[in-house]
Amino acid sequence: MQRRICARHEKDYPCSCGMGNLYRFVEPVVLLLLKEKGESYGYDLLENLHKHALTDAAIEKGALYRTLRQLELNGYVRSEWETEKTGPARRVYKLTSEGTHHLAEWAAVLEHLSKSMNRFVRSARGSGRKLANTKRESA
Repeated sequence: MQRRICARHEKDYPCSCGMGNLYRFVEPVVLLLLKEKGESYGYDLLENLHKHALTDAAIEKGALYRTLRQLELNGYVRSEWETEKTGPARRVYKLTSEGTHHLAEWAAVLEHLSKSMNRFVRSARGSGRKLANTKRESA
């Protein structure tokens, strides 16, 4: 099966762009950025998502704003309209104490997932070597 070529990366770069939507992983990155920044507005978050992105796939603006809206509904983020500065009003987001706790939960989940993924990669690579050795022995 031929691998799709990614328009964003080099031909042989093993990116995750074509691996489907991983929007759920936007949430922990947004929480971490808000923890680091104290407060931020959507465009600034969008510009900085790549710093901690858990996927190579481009994160769409709509996915970010859907995530922010859901985080706010769940009480992990609060927002206010900033109107004192010049220019159009913009929504400023802040992490709540519940959001800080939720980020810690994400860190634990991602740590477990990381260990599971490492086991998977070791097994997949090991299985590939065994298969190659078996083919050489049978030839």
